[in-house]
Amino acid sequence: MAIGSSTSTTQSALQSAWQQMQVQQAQRNADQAEQAARALQAQAGDARRSADRAQENARALETQSSQAQAYADRAQQGVAAIRSEGKVMSNLGGAYDKIVHAMQGAQAQQSRQIPSQPVAAPVVNVQGQTTGQLVNVTV
Repeated sequence: MAIGSSTSTTQSALQSAWQQMQVQQAQRNADQAEQAARALQAQAGDARRSADRAQENARALETQSSQAQAYADRAQQGVAAIRSEGKVMSNLGGAYDKIVHAMQGAQAQQSRQIPSQPVAAPVVNVQGQTTGQLVNVTV
């Protein structure tokens, strides 16, 4: 029976060694999985931080964009005001030119219609007063 018991001991030793190898392999697999999980967690943290920075940048760009749009709107309003002012000034200039031309025409026509008369020299009466002039007599 020594052979049978030695076979059984050998089988038992082989099973024990086999189990030990399986446990060691499972432990290596678990360790590798844990390392992979830590690496993925670190990558996820980096990605979150990058996303946070990108979101902050997006907010800053949105603010700058809004400010730039407000500036552009004010500039467009300024351009419209300048154009409007230019049209008003042009219209006023045209009206002024028409008025001046009309006045010059009226003066020219008036000078043609009314012949110029010589201005009479003042006459002094016997009391020494100049006649032909308005004299203030209120006291």
